[in-house]
Amino acid sequence: MKCLVINFKKTAFIFGFIVILALICLATVTGIATTSDNPIRRLPIYCVETDEKKISITFDAAWSAEDTDEIIEILNEHNAKATIFVVGDWIDKNPDAVKKFYENGHEIANHSDTHKLFSKVSREEVVKEIEDCNKKIEAITSEKVKLVRAPSGDYDNKSIEIAENMNMKMIQWSVDSLDWKKLSVDEMYSRVVTKTENGSILLFHNGIENTPDALRKILEKLKNDGYEFVTVSELIYWDNYKIDYSGEQKHLKNTSS
Repeated sequence: MKCLVINFKKTAFIFGFIVILALICLATVTGIATTSDNPIRRLPIYCVETDEKKISITFDAAWSAEDTDEIIEILNEHNAKATIFVVGDWIDKNPDAVKKFYENGHEIANHSDTHKLFSKVSREEVVKEIEDCNKKIEAITSEKVKLVRAPSGDYDNKSIEIAENMNMKMIQWSVDSLDWKKLSVDEMYSRVVTKTENGSILLFHNGIENTPDALRKILEKLKNDGYEFVTVSELIYWDNYKIDYSGEQKHLKNTSS
């Protein structure tokens, strides 16, 4: 009987090891990050591994829209195409702003319908938040929405799985301007230009006092440094990739001969 118990323990250990190894392999293919504390933690895309000097400027639109024309003008001056993550409630109040961004070549993406924190609500509520915002965007652009950003960056496994089931990518950011903290133009400039590198996704907000002036200065510097400003959909890989523990999306090169 004692030998049977020992053999059972050994078998259970080996089986457990195989399961963990399988999960790690699955993570490499599907973009699931693994840690010792949580072997199946899922991550959104924070940035992209690339040799090209390409980056994405993104805005979260949830407050006012009074600086829409100024932001579009600044982006146009630097031939920058941005991705605007819009909240459904903001669309209801500012449909013309959404239309202006879209007509100027900027990408319109989902930032939930009412800005509920995804990790704090049920699966059904997350689905409704994404679907309702998608409908409002598509009514203006007539294009299927491909990207979603969790309100306040508050993602979890559940919300990422829901986005994947909707054939959407969950997008985070790697460079935060912290404009919502009402930093000065120089403070934002220093934060952003020192942290930006190939494949970075930069976060700004509209409706913030110093954001337009900081954006103008930042884009001028980054443009002179040789960066090209593309939408998130143009920056990321849509298939054959993995997401590492830091949220960096890496393309899986084809090694077959």
